[in-house]
Amino acid sequence: MFLKTVLQELRHSQRILIRGLSTKPSWDIITGVCVERLPVVTPPLNAMQKKYKEMLYTIEVENSLKSDHELRHDNDKIKAELLKNESADIDLDVVSKITAQDFEDAAAEEFANFKFADLVTEADKTGNKASIERCLQRHLVLVTSLKLGKDTKTILPQGKWQEGETLRQTAERILSEHCGSDLKVQFLSNAPCGFYKYKYPSEIEGKIGAKVFFYYANYKSGGVSEKVKANWLTRTELIETLPDKYRKSVEEFLINEPY
Repeated sequence: MFLKTVLQELRHSQRILIRGLSTKPSWDIITGVCVERLPVVTPPLNAMQKKYKEMLYTIEVENSLKSDHELRHDNDKIKAELLKNESADIDLDVVSKITAQDFEDAAAEEFANFKFADLVTEADKTGNKASIERCLQRHLVLVTSLKLGKDTKTILPQGKWQEGETLRQTAERILSEHCGSDLKVQFLSNAPCGFYKYKYPSEIEGKIGAKVFFYYANYKSGGVSEKVKANWLTRTELIETLPDKYRKSVEEFLINEPY
């Protein structure tokens, strides 16, 4: 139903743009870009995922053959029994001096001395929401501060469509203009993934309001220009930051985190 609405509004806006050559359009056409940084570190498993993992592990153990290490373990036990039997004819040079148990002990010692990297970064400690190096196990969405009329709103990067552009080209242009050329993203579609519209105050003449077509992109590398006031927010922080109706339109095409 939501996708159908987006397509209907897109067709309607395209007709307006075509007629715009002879008639002034009644709506501003806006393109917004949702840039999402996917988790850098594997997120923790929820209760259902843990149960499913344990079930798969149990099935794997029950159905699998012994590994090379387990076979080596069994072979070491046989050789140990033979060494106890003085009458057994066994070549000591053939007997491995490093047993499977020795390998396990060495591996356990190495693991005990291994230090995992800290999941809490410096940006987390200082509460720096402008840094991409935060909340490594979470999805982050880029938001910027834009002046809309007399007010300044924290929303997704957005800008007006220009004649001769496709909406996808508008999305690429405004992202570069608002965030700088250093930010590298991957757009996942040539078509919008979401839609939102709002009416202008009565003092603004000539236009009814704005129709915003959202494009979705994954963060690849680089960063936002230091001149831009931008933050990378989690799903929870988005709820607290974005305007209510606007946020609901964005949530329509964002996948909820499982935790």
